[in-house]
Amino acid sequence: MTPPRKLNKNHDRYIVPGLEKGIDLLEALVRAQRPLTNAELAQSLGIARSSVFRLVYTLQYKGMIEPDSSGHAYQLGAGVLRLGYQYLSRQDIAQVARGELEVLADRTGLSAHLAIRSGDEIVYLLHVPGPSGFVSNISAGARLPAHATPMGQLLLSQLSEEELASLYAGVELQALTAQTPTTLQALRAATVRAAADGYVISRGAVELGGISIAAPLLDAAGEVVACIDVSGPEVAYDPAQIEQRYRNEVVRSAALISRRLGHI
Repeated sequence: MTPPRKLNKNHDRYIVPGLEKGIDLLEALVRAQRPLTNAELAQSLGIARSSVFRLVYTLQYKGMIEPDSSGHAYQLGAGVLRLGYQYLSRQDIAQVARGELEVLADRTGLSAHLAIRSGDEIVYLLHVPGPSGFVSNISAGARLPAHATPMGQLLLSQLSEEELASLYAGVELQALTAQTPTTLQALRAATVRAAADGYVISRGAVELGGISIAAPLLDAAGEVVACIDVSGPEVAYDPAQIEQRYRNEVVRSAALISRRLGHI
């Protein structure tokens, strides 16, 4: 990689070495296109493992990197996407999904969202309010526990039983409502059901009196890379149409966005 041009003659005095090394570490992960262990990062950066440990700890704390499924290597985290969010002007998944989310919100009258998974949380990338007076209070950048949300359960459905157990090892599954899975067994059952159905309809799982309908976005490899949903209070829905009209609209929009992402 070509080193960046020095900005002025005082470059060496102004540069912050620790920050520069942290960015170098992120760039090493980009170049590798796979998770790297501390030893591999130390070799790539030409620094001691103890220095890598501190960089990894800091970057993981800030959400810039996250452990892979093995727990022994690191990959880029959702924090990198959040930092580049405005610069990218919602390109990639967010840019592709925005137009269809606006259509979905308009057709259902509900707020529509796009989210990805970051470890054991989901990160909302887009919030499109519907034309009705029922507006979701979830904004772009918000985080919720993956196990407790319909979109999170769909995103977790990509994990094997072993990967799911590793992700939640020693983690207490917080209950948002009485509908939230609070054991690994209950969560696994929810993710298996989500994968089999290809959507999740939630009544009161995230918030009492709320309904959310979610469907996955698939890439060219058939992997679930993100999810969309519509959500709102029960009174915003026609109860006779939840299993038909609303679900079909969400699944339809997810399929259209997936095709634009290269899924056949």
